[in-house]
Amino acid sequence: MGMAAADLQFHVLAVDDSLIDRKLIERLFRISSCQVTTVDSGSKALEFLGLQEHDQNQPCVSPSNQQEVEVNLIITDYCMPGMTGYDLLKKIKESSSLRNIPVVIMSSENVPSRISRCLEEGAEEFFLKPVRLSDVNKLRPHMMKTKCKSLPQQEAEKMVTKPKQESIEIANVQSQAQEPAEPQTESETVQQQQKSQANNNNNKRKAMEENLSPDRTRPRYSSGLTAV
Repeated sequence: MGMAAADLQFHVLAVDDSLIDRKLIERLFRISSCQVTTVDSGSKALEFLGLQEHDQNQPCVSPSNQQEVEVNLIITDYCMPGMTGYDLLKKIKESSSLRNIPVVIMSSENVPSRISRCLEEGAEEFFLKPVRLSDVNKLRPHMMKTKCKSLPQQEAEKMVTKPKQESIEIANVQSQAQEPAEPQTESETVQQQQKSQANNNNNKRKAMEENLSPDRTRPRYSSGLTAV
């Protein structure tokens, strides 16, 4: 049971040179039942991901030992000494083994050109600090994509198709409720006409009996007068 729960848990790599911001991010994701690994620089993030820089003058990176723990999301600060969040984003998207990991950039500065550049480079979201729990909840669909790819095919199909199956069942119930009644057969139509005719005859018979009733022929009396 513990293994199954671990397989279904999302793993987030948080990158920020600020200890306070790292603690905040870690707390928010743990509230959302995520496993969190925190590092204080872009170079340590690459090391954790299994990427190693050749040289400071060469921006390319090469795969080293691949990380043992799967990462479903990377959230990084933009302004960091040495390697910025934008630089880290570019290196991740240049890696054939890591480019599918969703990357989210966060910053305390609202600079439109910076935001546009990160989104164009492949960032899923750009959050302004302080990051809130509502922001973290928006990231679950992005993490789900990587989790579905890593799970066995049957488990992934269950996670993806279950909501679709429920909606299909609801649609079927609604369509059945809206479907017109099936046309009656000839015999059913004849029986229904016979019942209708019988009811009409009974109604006529009752009307005739009421007209011939003694109560109808009995003289009426009013106060102080005697009927002749």
